[in-house]
Amino acid sequence: MWRRARASTRPPRRTRRRSKGSSVVQVTSRPDETVEGAGPVTGPSPAPDAAGLGRARAAGFLVPSMVLILLFLVVPAAWTIYLGVTNYRLTGLAAANPEVVGLENYTRALSDERFRNSLVLTLQFVLGSAVIGQACLGFAIAYALRDRRGPLRRVVEAFILLAWILPSSVVAFLWIALLDRDAGTLNALLGMPGMAWLLDYPMLSIIIFNTWRGTAFSMMLYAAALENVPRSHLETARLAGASTGQQLRDVVFPRIRGHVLTNLLLISLWTFNDFSPFLITAGGPEQRSEILAVYVYKVALSGGELGFGAAISFIMLLINLVIALIYLRMLGRRKERA
Repeated sequence: MWRRARASTRPPRRTRRRSKGSSVVQVTSRPDETVEGAGPVTGPSPAPDAAGLGRARAAGFLVPSMVLILLFLVVPAAWTIYLGVTNYRLTGLAAANPEVVGLENYTRALSDERFRNSLVLTLQFVLGSAVIGQACLGFAIAYALRDRRGPLRRVVEAFILLAWILPSSVVAFLWIALLDRDAGTLNALLGMPGMAWLLDYPMLSIIIFNTWRGTAFSMMLYAAALENVPRSHLETARLAGASTGQQLRDVVFPRIRGHVLTNLLLISLWTFNDFSPFLITAGGPEQRSEILAVYVYKVALSGGELGFGAAISFIMLLINLVIALIYLRMLGRRKERA
Protein backbone atom coordinates (compact mmCIF):
# COMPACT_ATOMS: atom_id res chain seq x y z
CA MET A 1 0.00 0.00 0.00
CA TRP A 2 2.82 2.35 0.84
CA ARG A 3 4.52 1.84 -2.47
CA ARG A 4 1.30 2.33 -4.38
CA ALA A 5 0.44 5.47 -2.47
CA ARG A 6 3.93 6.80 -2.96
CA ALA A 7 3.78 6.03 -6.63
CA SER A 8 0.43 7.76 -6.96
CA THR A 9 1.80 10.94 -5.46
CA ARG A 10 4.25 11.43 -8.31
CA PRO A 11 3.35 14.39 -10.48
CA PRO A 12 2.12 13.49 -13.92
CA ARG A 13 4.74 13.51 -16.62
CA ARG A 14 4.50 16.50 -18.85
CA THR A 15 5.76 16.17 -22.34
CA ARG A 16 6.23 18.70 -24.97
CA ARG A 17 6.67 18.14 -28.70
CA ARG A 18 8.58 20.45 -30.90
CA SER A 19 9.10 19.96 -34.57
CA LYS A 20 12.38 20.97 -36.06
CA GLY A 21 12.58 20.34 -39.75
CA SER A 22 11.77 16.72 -40.40
CA SER A 23 12.73 15.48 -36.92
CA VAL A 24 10.54 15.48 -33.86
CA VAL A 25 12.09 16.25 -30.49
CA GLN A 26 10.26 15.09 -27.37
CA VAL A 27 11.32 16.65 -24.08
CA THR A 28 10.24 15.21 -20.75
CA SER A 29 10.15 16.91 -17.39
CA ARG A 30 11.82 13.90 -15.80
CA PRO A 31 15.42 13.51 -16.95
CA ASP A 32 15.67 9.89 -15.78
CA GLU A 33 13.26 8.69 -18.47
CA THR A 34 13.87 8.32 -22.17
CA VAL A 35 11.38 8.17 -24.94
CA GLU A 36 11.80 5.71 -27.74
CA GLY A 37 11.66 7.05 -31.23
CA ALA A 38 12.65 10.57 -30.26
CA GLY A 39 14.82 12.34 -32.80
CA PRO A 40 18.31 13.58 -32.04
CA VAL A 41 18.69 16.96 -30.42
CA THR A 42 20.86 19.11 -32.61
CA GLY A 43 22.94 21.99 -31.43
CA PRO A 44 26.49 23.25 -31.17
CA SER A 45 28.79 20.88 -29.26
CA PRO A 46 31.63 22.30 -27.20
CA ALA A 47 35.24 21.54 -28.13
CA PRO A 48 36.53 18.39 -26.42
CA ASP A 49 38.66 18.99 -23.34
CA ALA A 50 39.64 15.68 -21.81
CA ALA A 51 41.55 17.23 -18.91
CA GLY A 52 38.94 19.89 -18.27
CA LEU A 53 41.60 22.59 -17.95
CA GLY A 54 40.58 25.02 -20.63
CA ARG A 55 42.90 26.75 -23.04
CA ALA A 56 44.26 29.26 -20.56
CA ARG A 57 45.26 26.68 -17.96
CA ALA A 58 46.60 24.31 -20.61
CA ALA A 59 48.80 27.10 -21.94
CA GLY A 60 50.02 27.73 -18.40
CA PHE A 61 51.30 24.15 -18.22
CA LEU A 62 52.74 24.23 -21.75
CA VAL A 63 54.62 27.53 -21.66
CA PRO A 64 57.23 26.58 -19.00
CA SER A 65 58.26 23.45 -20.89
CA MET A 66 58.48 25.39 -24.14
CA VAL A 67 60.66 28.01 -22.44
CA LEU A 68 63.00 25.29 -21.14
CA ILE A 69 63.24 23.72 -24.60
CA LEU A 70 63.99 27.13 -26.08
CA LEU A 71 66.69 27.95 -23.53
CA PHE A 72 68.43 24.59 -23.31
CA LEU A 73 67.93 23.17 -26.80
CA VAL A 74 67.09 25.73 -29.46
CA VAL A 75 69.40 28.52 -28.28
CA PRO A 76 72.47 26.26 -27.76
CA ALA A 77 71.87 24.62 -31.15
CA ALA A 78 71.66 28.00 -32.86
CA TRP A 79 74.77 29.19 -31.02
CA THR A 80 76.66 26.05 -32.09
CA ILE A 81 75.69 26.60 -35.71
CA TYR A 82 76.90 30.19 -35.48
CA LEU A 83 80.21 29.20 -33.88
CA GLY A 84 80.72 26.62 -36.64
CA VAL A 85 81.05 29.37 -39.25
CA THR A 86 83.49 31.46 -37.19
CA ASN A 87 87.13 31.13 -36.13
CA TYR A 88 86.26 31.58 -32.45
CA ARG A 89 88.95 30.40 -30.04
CA LEU A 90 89.35 30.33 -26.28
CA THR A 91 92.54 32.39 -26.38
CA GLY A 92 94.27 34.83 -28.72
CA LEU A 93 92.91 37.50 -31.02
CA ALA A 94 90.11 35.25 -32.30
CA ALA A 95 88.75 35.05 -28.75
CA ALA A 96 88.25 38.82 -28.58
CA ASN A 97 87.24 39.46 -32.20
CA PRO A 98 86.02 36.27 -33.89
CA GLU A 99 85.47 36.46 -37.63
CA VAL A 100 82.97 34.67 -39.84
CA VAL A 101 84.85 32.22 -42.05
CA GLY A 102 81.89 30.54 -43.74
CA LEU A 103 82.29 26.85 -44.48
CA GLU A 104 86.03 26.82 -43.89
CA ASN A 105 85.70 24.78 -40.69
CA TYR A 106 83.55 22.18 -42.45
CA THR A 107 85.90 21.79 -45.40
CA ARG A 108 88.81 21.55 -43.00
CA ALA A 109 87.05 18.82 -41.02
CA LEU A 110 86.15 16.77 -44.08
CA SER A 111 89.72 16.97 -45.36
CA ASP A 112 91.26 16.21 -41.96
CA GLU A 113 92.69 12.69 -41.71
CA ARG A 114 92.25 12.73 -37.95
CA PHE A 115 88.53 13.48 -38.32
CA ARG A 116 88.03 10.66 -40.82
CA ASN A 117 89.89 8.27 -38.54
CA SER A 118 87.68 9.29 -35.62
CA LEU A 119 84.56 8.81 -37.73
CA VAL A 120 85.61 5.28 -38.70
CA LEU A 121 86.43 4.42 -35.08
CA THR A 122 83.06 5.81 -33.98
CA LEU A 123 81.19 3.66 -36.49
CA GLN A 124 83.16 0.63 -35.29
CA PHE A 125 82.32 1.56 -31.72
CA VAL A 126 78.59 1.86 -32.49
CA LEU A 127 78.47 -1.35 -34.53
CA GLY A 128 80.50 -3.39 -32.06
CA SER A 129 79.16 -2.21 -28.71
CA ALA A 130 75.59 -1.16 -29.55
CA VAL A 131 74.24 -3.01 -32.59
CA ILE A 132 76.09 -6.28 -31.94
CA GLY A 133 77.03 -6.08 -28.27
CA GLN A 134 74.21 -4.49 -26.30
CA ALA A 135 71.35 -5.52 -28.59
CA CYS A 136 72.37 -9.17 -28.99
CA LEU A 137 73.53 -9.69 -25.41
CA GLY A 138 70.47 -7.91 -24.00
CA PHE A 139 68.12 -10.09 -26.06
CA ALA A 140 69.99 -13.28 -25.15
CA ILE A 141 69.72 -12.52 -21.43
CA ALA A 142 66.05 -11.50 -21.67
CA TYR A 143 65.17 -14.63 -23.66
CA ALA A 144 67.08 -16.91 -21.28
CA LEU A 145 65.32 -15.41 -18.23
CA ARG A 146 61.82 -15.13 -19.71
CA ASP A 147 60.46 -18.28 -17.99
CA ARG A 148 62.52 -18.10 -14.84
CA ARG A 149 61.16 -16.88 -11.54
CA GLY A 150 63.01 -16.65 -8.29
CA PRO A 151 66.31 -15.42 -6.84
CA LEU A 152 68.46 -16.37 -9.84
CA ARG A 153 66.63 -13.98 -12.15
CA ARG A 154 66.67 -11.18 -9.59
CA VAL A 155 70.40 -11.59 -8.98
CA VAL A 156 71.24 -11.55 -12.70
CA GLU A 157 69.04 -8.52 -13.38
CA ALA A 158 70.43 -6.66 -10.36
CA PHE A 159 74.02 -7.30 -11.46
CA ILE A 160 73.33 -6.06 -14.98
CA LEU A 161 71.36 -3.02 -13.80
CA LEU A 162 74.15 -2.12 -11.39
CA ALA A 163 76.52 -1.59 -14.31
CA TRP A 164 74.00 0.78 -15.88
CA ILE A 165 73.17 2.93 -12.86
CA LEU A 166 76.69 3.40 -11.49
CA PRO A 167 78.35 6.76 -12.29
CA SER A 168 80.65 6.77 -15.29
CA SER A 169 83.68 7.72 -13.21
CA VAL A 170 83.14 4.75 -10.88
CA VAL A 171 82.65 2.33 -13.78
CA ALA A 172 85.77 3.65 -15.53
CA PHE A 173 87.85 3.19 -12.38
CA LEU A 174 86.58 -0.40 -12.05
CA TRP A 175 87.58 -1.21 -15.62
CA ILE A 176 90.99 0.38 -15.27
CA ALA A 177 91.55 -1.82 -12.22
CA LEU A 178 90.27 -4.83 -14.15
CA LEU A 179 92.50 -4.27 -17.19
CA ASP A 180 95.61 -2.95 -15.45
CA ARG A 181 98.82 -4.43 -16.86
CA ASP A 182 100.61 -5.03 -13.56
CA ALA A 183 97.88 -5.73 -11.00
CA GLY A 184 94.77 -6.17 -13.14
CA THR A 185 92.10 -8.65 -12.11
CA LEU A 186 91.68 -9.97 -15.65
CA ASN A 187 95.37 -10.81 -16.04
CA ALA A 188 95.32 -12.56 -12.68
CA LEU A 189 92.33 -14.69 -13.68
CA LEU A 190 93.78 -15.56 -17.09
CA GLY A 191 97.30 -16.12 -15.80
CA MET A 192 98.70 -13.55 -18.25
CA PRO A 193 100.77 -11.08 -16.21
CA GLY A 194 101.97 -8.01 -18.07
CA MET A 195 99.22 -8.06 -20.71
CA ALA A 196 98.49 -4.39 -21.56
CA TRP A 197 94.89 -4.52 -22.74
CA LEU A 198 94.38 -0.74 -22.83
CA LEU A 199 97.57 -0.22 -24.84
CA ASP A 200 97.46 -3.18 -27.21
CA TYR A 201 93.68 -3.47 -27.72
CA PRO A 202 92.18 -0.05 -26.91
CA MET A 203 89.15 -0.27 -29.24
CA LEU A 204 88.29 -3.79 -28.14
CA SER A 205 88.56 -2.67 -24.52
CA ILE A 206 86.13 0.24 -24.86
CA ILE A 207 83.73 -1.84 -26.99
CA ILE A 208 83.52 -4.53 -24.31
CA PHE A 209 83.29 -1.84 -21.63
CA ASN A 210 80.37 -0.09 -23.31
CA THR A 211 78.64 -3.40 -24.05
CA TRP A 212 78.80 -4.40 -20.39
CA ARG A 213 77.66 -0.98 -19.25
CA GLY A 214 74.70 -0.51 -21.60
CA THR A 215 73.24 -4.01 -21.90
CA ALA A 216 70.71 -3.36 -19.12
CA PHE A 217 68.50 -1.09 -21.25
CA SER A 218 68.25 -3.61 -24.08
CA MET A 219 67.59 -6.42 -21.62
CA MET A 220 64.69 -4.58 -19.96
CA LEU A 221 63.15 -3.51 -23.27
CA TYR A 222 63.33 -7.01 -24.73
CA ALA A 223 62.02 -8.56 -21.52
CA ALA A 224 58.92 -6.38 -21.77
CA ALA A 225 58.56 -7.16 -25.48
CA LEU A 226 58.78 -10.92 -24.95
CA GLU A 227 55.83 -10.73 -22.57
CA ASN A 228 53.68 -9.91 -25.61
CA VAL A 229 54.65 -13.11 -27.43
CA PRO A 230 51.90 -15.71 -26.75
CA ARG A 231 53.38 -18.75 -25.06
CA SER A 232 50.82 -20.91 -26.84
CA HIS A 233 52.40 -19.98 -30.17
CA LEU A 234 55.85 -20.99 -28.94
CA GLU A 235 54.46 -24.23 -27.56
CA THR A 236 52.72 -24.99 -30.85
CA ALA A 237 55.93 -24.35 -32.79
CA ARG A 238 57.86 -26.53 -30.36
CA LEU A 239 55.37 -29.39 -30.75
CA ALA A 240 55.62 -29.02 -34.52
CA GLY A 241 59.34 -29.73 -34.27
CA ALA A 242 60.64 -26.17 -34.74
CA SER A 243 64.12 -25.54 -33.41
CA THR A 244 64.97 -22.59 -31.20
CA GLY A 245 66.26 -20.65 -34.19
CA GLN A 246 63.08 -21.33 -36.15
CA GLN A 247 60.94 -20.25 -33.20
CA LEU A 248 62.86 -16.99 -32.97
CA ARG A 249 62.63 -16.39 -36.71
CA ASP A 250 58.98 -17.33 -37.27
CA VAL A 251 57.30 -16.54 -33.95
CA VAL A 252 59.31 -14.18 -31.75
CA PHE A 253 60.99 -11.66 -34.05
CA PRO A 254 57.91 -10.87 -36.18
CA ARG A 255 56.11 -9.82 -33.00
CA ILE A 256 58.90 -7.74 -31.46
CA ARG A 257 60.35 -6.20 -34.62
CA GLY A 258 59.18 -2.74 -33.62
CA HIS A 259 60.85 -3.07 -30.21
CA VAL A 260 64.07 -4.23 -31.87
CA LEU A 261 64.18 -1.22 -34.19
CA THR A 262 63.35 1.20 -31.38
CA ASN A 263 66.08 -0.27 -29.21
CA LEU A 264 68.63 -0.10 -32.03
CA LEU A 265 67.73 3.52 -32.73
CA LEU A 266 68.17 4.64 -29.12
CA ILE A 267 71.34 2.73 -28.28
CA SER A 268 72.96 3.70 -31.60
CA LEU A 269 72.40 7.40 -30.94
CA TRP A 270 73.53 7.13 -27.33
CA THR A 271 76.67 5.21 -28.27
CA PHE A 272 77.52 7.55 -31.14
CA ASN A 273 77.61 10.50 -28.71
CA ASP A 274 79.12 8.63 -25.76
CA PHE A 275 82.06 10.29 -24.03
CA SER A 276 82.73 7.76 -21.26
CA PRO A 277 85.51 5.88 -23.17
CA PHE A 278 87.64 8.99 -22.65
CA LEU A 279 87.78 8.11 -18.95
CA ILE A 280 89.51 4.82 -19.78
CA THR A 281 91.83 5.45 -22.72
CA ALA A 282 91.63 9.25 -23.27
CA GLY A 283 91.54 8.49 -26.99
CA GLY A 284 94.93 6.80 -26.99
CA PRO A 285 97.33 5.37 -27.47
CA GLU A 286 98.21 7.35 -30.60
CA GLN A 287 94.55 8.22 -31.27
CA ARG A 288 93.65 4.53 -31.77
CA SER A 289 90.50 4.90 -29.65
CA GLU A 290 89.73 8.55 -30.38
CA ILE A 291 86.03 8.46 -31.25
CA LEU A 292 84.27 11.64 -32.41
CA ALA A 293 83.06 12.71 -28.97
CA VAL A 294 86.62 12.54 -27.67
CA TYR A 295 87.97 14.26 -30.77
CA VAL A 296 85.57 17.19 -30.34
CA TYR A 297 86.59 17.54 -26.70
CA LYS A 298 90.28 17.64 -27.56
CA VAL A 299 89.83 20.09 -30.43
CA ALA A 300 87.35 22.47 -28.79
CA LEU A 301 88.40 22.47 -25.14
CA SER A 302 91.95 21.15 -24.96
CA GLY A 303 92.94 22.84 -28.22
CA GLY A 304 90.78 25.94 -27.71
CA GLU A 305 89.31 25.87 -31.26
CA LEU A 306 85.66 26.35 -30.41
CA GLY A 307 84.67 27.27 -33.96
CA PHE A 308 86.21 24.15 -35.45
CA GLY A 309 84.81 22.00 -32.65
CA ALA A 310 81.33 23.44 -33.20
CA ALA A 311 81.52 22.55 -36.89
CA ILE A 312 82.42 18.95 -36.03
CA SER A 313 79.55 18.86 -33.52
CA PHE A 314 77.11 19.95 -36.21
CA ILE A 315 78.43 17.24 -38.54
CA MET A 316 77.80 14.74 -35.73
CA LEU A 317 74.25 16.08 -35.44
CA LEU A 318 73.67 15.51 -39.15
CA ILE A 319 74.98 11.94 -38.85
CA ASN A 320 72.63 11.36 -35.93
CA LEU A 321 69.73 12.59 -38.05
CA VAL A 322 70.69 10.21 -40.86
CA ILE A 323 70.81 7.28 -38.43
CA ALA A 324 67.45 8.26 -36.97
CA LEU A 325 65.84 8.62 -40.40
CA ILE A 326 67.07 5.17 -41.45
CA TYR A 327 65.52 3.52 -38.41
CA LEU A 328 62.31 5.56 -38.65
CA ARG A 329 61.93 4.59 -42.29
CA MET A 330 62.31 0.94 -41.35
CA LEU A 331 59.64 1.41 -38.67
CA GLY A 332 57.39 3.08 -41.23
CA ARG A 333 57.74 0.14 -43.62
CA ARG A 334 56.80 -2.22 -40.80
CA LYS A 335 53.60 -0.26 -40.11
CA GLU A 336 52.70 -0.25 -43.81
CA ARG A 337 53.08 -4.03 -44.00
CA ALA A 338 50.99 -4.44 -40.88
